[in-house]
Amino acid sequence: MLKVGITGGIGSGKSLVCKIISSLGYPVYHADAEAKKLTKSHPQIISAMKKLFGEDIYIDGELNRKRVGELVFNDSPLLQKLNGIIHPVVAQDFCNWVSNNSQSRLVFKEAAILFESGAYKQVDTIVAVWAPKDLRISRVCKRDGVSFEEVLKRINNQMEDEELISRSNYVIRNYQDELLTPQVVSLIDTLLEI
Repeated sequence: MLKVGITGGIGSGKSLVCKIISSLGYPVYHADAEAKKLTKSHPQIISAMKKLFGEDIYIDGELNRKRVGELVFNDSPLLQKLNGIIHPVVAQDFCNWVSNNSQSRLVFKEAAILFESGAYKQVDTIVAVWAPKDLRISRVCKRDGVSFEEVLKRINNQMEDEELISRSNYVIRNYQDELLTPQVVSLIDTLLEI
């Protein structure tokens, strides 16, 4: 079994690439979505989050993500503590998920911060999804209903495209939808030969 990491900046099209991969019959672990589920259900995370941010960080069983974001945005040590709570649990959850999908020749892990979280250590090869910055900004403004400035702020808090690409084994260029599916199919064929 080959474990493949899928990463890329906000608005690059990671989710679309993963939908294509899923439609081809390969399992995809969505790290961000699973982390959100785990913050709601995992007792160790809930306890540690309440200890770090206070009991009121959960409202009716839901993590107040907006408040957490405000607290950690300009506080690197606090962000590191937050990551120290969530990333190890997500890593273990991924290991369990891989075991449950052991019949597949390829499994994929989608993670926006694959390198920053250390999750790259859990995969055998890495695919970066790339799109031009102006297109990414336009996509996210439309998708999330946020301002240009807000999207630019998010992009500037992420790894630079050049570094992301240089640290990845493969790159999918997502700036024309009609070219995306053939790139993914070609990638799958290449990965199956490894």
